[in-house]
Amino acid sequence: MGISIEHTGKVALVTGAGAGIGREIARWLADAGAKVAVNDIRAEKARGVVAEISANGGHAIAVVADCRDDAAIDEMVTTTVTELGGLDIAVNNIGMLPPGRGLKPFVNYQGDDYRDIVDQNFTLAALCGRAEAEVMQTSNGGAGGVILFVTSGETTRPSPYNSIYAASKAAVNHLVTSMAVELGPEGIRVMAMAPGTTLTETVAAAFDDERVEQIVASTPLRRMVEHDELARLAVFLTSDLARCMTGQFILADAGAFLSRSRPTNPTG
Repeated sequence: MGISIEHTGKVALVTGAGAGIGREIARWLADAGAKVAVNDIRAEKARGVVAEISANGGHAIAVVADCRDDAAIDEMVTTTVTELGGLDIAVNNIGMLPPGRGLKPFVNYQGDDYRDIVDQNFTLAALCGRAEAEVMQTSNGGAGGVILFVTSGETTRPSPYNSIYAASKAAVNHLVTSMAVELGPEGIRVMAMAPGTTLTETVAAAFDDERVEQIVASTPLRRMVEHDELARLAVFLTSDLARCMTGQFILADAGAFLSRSRPTNPTG
């Protein structure tokens, strides 16, 4: 018996979808039949992904918004509902190390480092989740929805030189469990998906070939995680095939958390 994943008739919002993991998730959701709102702070990137989806026969709109602005988050969600007719799936993919803030010894982190990193990884994700949950409570006729947060495999073990980023992402993992309990009675499922090291634009710019080889050698599967593999997982977790799942933390890291020989992050 063949099994296909269908999102036909669903509306999805993917934040940080102009490139990398978010781009692939948006493309795969559209391929599964969802109407997709592609969010990014970079207008040309968001519109480029929309063009790709449209060229492949999908339906997507670009929603350009800087999610560091609380009002912009609410406007992003409102635009999605107004233009696409609702909100069934939300994938919160934004997370970052602000320039100059990450990859350094713990004792070198200052107050502004903490505030920027926590704000742009935990607070921003929480505010997106709040706006999305509010809409799902009111716009889908009581049918609920799915909110998926993209966190990090760095949350599963010590992360030297990257401690504040890892801690801020771990906070999102815990937020997921609390949201799942509170929102579950209203039909809203909430989960976290944690990628291992993936060659996004940011990672590719930060790591040289030697560093990449060290990371690959430290994983049981001897490989990095590919963007499309994470997209496939996101499509499954947000589908009815996973309808009994909520409050879960799904690790997709090629087994990296099993390794005790992981290379130490370089200082920056």
